[in-house]
Amino acid sequence: MEQLAADSGRVTLLVMLLSFIATFGVTRLVVRLIRSGRGPFGDVQVDGVHVHHLVPGIFIMLASAPLEFVLAPHGAARNALAGVFSAGAALTLDEFALWLHLTDVYWEQEGRQSVDAVVGVAGLGTVGLVAANPLSRQQGEGIWFFVGVLLLHAATSLVAALKGRYWFALAGILVPFASLVVALRLARPGSWWFRRFYPAGQRKEQAASRRAARPGLTGRAEGAIGGFPPRDEP
Repeated sequence: MEQLAADSGRVTLLVMLLSFIATFGVTRLVVRLIRSGRGPFGDVQVDGVHVHHLVPGIFIMLASAPLEFVLAPHGAARNALAGVFSAGAALTLDEFALWLHLTDVYWEQEGRQSVDAVVGVAGLGTVGLVAANPLSRQQGEGIWFFVGVLLLHAATSLVAALKGRYWFALAGILVPFASLVVALRLARPGSWWFRRFYPAGQRKEQAASRRAARPGLTGRAEGAIGGFPPRDEP
């Protein structure tokens, strides 16, 4: 019975993950088409006010979550409701940067934080799907060794986050030592670590700024998903 419930939960999580990724992908495709002026799509306006897609996303979550608590469906109905909720979450998190900065920075550099948020949530869902508990203590593993490794993961992930490397910070919590290398590298300009430890004109400040000006693999991937800021366009 326990195994059946676990399998049912994993199916629901898979439905949520697929719905989340698919909704995010379709949303990004539509907004890219709107931005380029191609296709039949356009901004949604109500009485002259631009309605961002986080608005229907919030209403979808507000409608589907109470239904889950009140009806407590099972089987296909539960999976369908979970998929609807996850679609609303994707619409909302795709504009995470907007409700974080309280201004429309969708196509600006700050807008990349929306991609970070979506990738982070999708990563958590994937790990939850493929591993029951990535932070669990292994059989025969000493308690002090387990706690020490856990603290090391947490410390390197925290440093990676303070350096503005959010993807790797999340990965470091879930995957052993994934954030260790990033924690030893230069911070991103604008991050807390950059502002606190890289005084203007110093070698590290200049090196970090030069590196940020050269889009690496991560920067190109973010640009392909989230679009490049207007200043990057010819």
